[in-house]
Amino acid sequence: MTSDRHQGTLYVVATPIGNLADISRRMELVLADVDLIACEDTRHTRKLLSHLNIKTPLTSYYREKEQQKAKVLLHKLLDGQDIAVVSDAGTPGLSDPGAVLVRAARSAGITVTPVPGPSALATAISVAGLDDAFFFFGGFPPAKNGERKRLFTSLKTLTCPLVFYESPHRIHKTLQHCLSIFGDRRAQLFRELTKLHEQHLAGPVSELIKLTSHKIRGELVLIVDGRPEQNQERPDNLDDLIVWYRDRGNVSLKDAARIIAADLDLSRSKVYQQALSLWNID
Repeated sequence: MTSDRHQGTLYVVATPIGNLADISRRMELVLADVDLIACEDTRHTRKLLSHLNIKTPLTSYYREKEQQKAKVLLHKLLDGQDIAVVSDAGTPGLSDPGAVLVRAARSAGITVTPVPGPSALATAISVAGLDDAFFFFGGFPPAKNGERKRLFTSLKTLTCPLVFYESPHRIHKTLQHCLSIFGDRRAQLFRELTKLHEQHLAGPVSELIKLTSHKIRGELVLIVDGRPEQNQERPDNLDDLIVWYRDRGNVSLKDAARIIAADLDLSRSKVYQQALSLWNID
């Protein structure tokens, strides 16, 4: 696809997230015509190209070497080569490599062209039945427990749905942190989207914790409801009051116990002990 132009074009190409029937004709044409394909994992992309009988050369472009490799690819683009960047599945730049190269190319005046297609985010949102188009997308939460907790704590007052990607070996712990920080909100978990064993689980976070206690496989999309609106009617019994204060997210367990004890004329120690069992401290 190299021409007499001074500079090449960078194509950001979405690829199937599982079902090869989602391959677009445009995706196929671009991958066949460019001079080089930069991919997250050459082994994975080679299987896709073999299915399409495409012989375009591949080069690795993964997260750990993204900055370094972007410089190499930028030189090729400036020399007139057309390059497609792909991830293992879905749309590059959404929790996958791609953004660094896109920024570098745009800064150098190189044309960046999207080739849209599958995305796990858009796929999950389309069947989640959300009432509003407004949501927060956090990509993959941090792998370290402390960093993940800090992120969730910063998000617990948002009233919009919270959307994350997660890996199968971390989902159980992530859900436990959701419960301890967000409360037992309604959530949805999508596994193996578009694949043979596609699965959609929905219910309170506590229920999803039980359903993920065994080993599961496949990449996941998690959607957690936002914080309930503050104008909800305040309950008048002990357990519901504890949960109500917990889910509001603007008071500590200790302060909630003090307020509830005074309002219901109960022993503060009794309320505090009951709150400990319902607050889900991790």
